[in-house]
Amino acid sequence: MGYIEDLRKVVGNQPLILVGVAVAVINEQGDILLQKRMDGQWGVPGGFIELGESTEEAGRREVLEETGLEIGKLDLVGVFSGKQHYVKLKNGDEFFPVTVAYITKEIIGGELRADGVETTEARFFSVQELPDRLNPIIKNLILKERDK
Repeated sequence: MGYIEDLRKVVGNQPLILVGVAVAVINEQGDILLQKRMDGQWGVPGGFIELGESTEEAGRREVLEETGLEIGKLDLVGVFSGKQHYVKLKNGDEFFPVTVAYITKEIIGGELRADGVETTEARFFSVQELPDRLNPIIKNLILKERDK
C-alpha cells in the first residue's frame, strides 16, 4: 500500500493536493517518448511522488517502471497547478495536482517496453506525427516547445 492509498483510508474521497511529475524523454532523433495508458489516452511518463522521494527520483522511477528506460539528467520545464487541473476519478476521489514537469535527452539504459499495468504501449513519436488521443495539456506543451 502506498502513501496515497493510506491517506485515502483517513480522508475518503475529499479533495487533496497531490504532487506529481511528468517527464518528456527525447531520443537522439528528437522524437518524444509517449505512453498509451489503460484508458487509451497517450501522454508522457509520470506519476505521484512517494514519501521521502524527490521529484527527480520520482521522475526517474516512473519512467523506468512505465517504459523500461533508465534516464539521466532532468531539466525543469515548469510547475503546473491550479483549479484547471482538478481531477475527479470514477471512484469519487478528488485531487488538485501540482505537477513538476521535466525534460531529458539522456537515456542511459534499459529496454523500451510497456509495463502492462499503467501502460499498454510505449514508443517514440516525431513531434510532427503525434498520436490521436494525446492528452491536450501535453500536446500544447510539445507544440509550444517545438515552436520556440
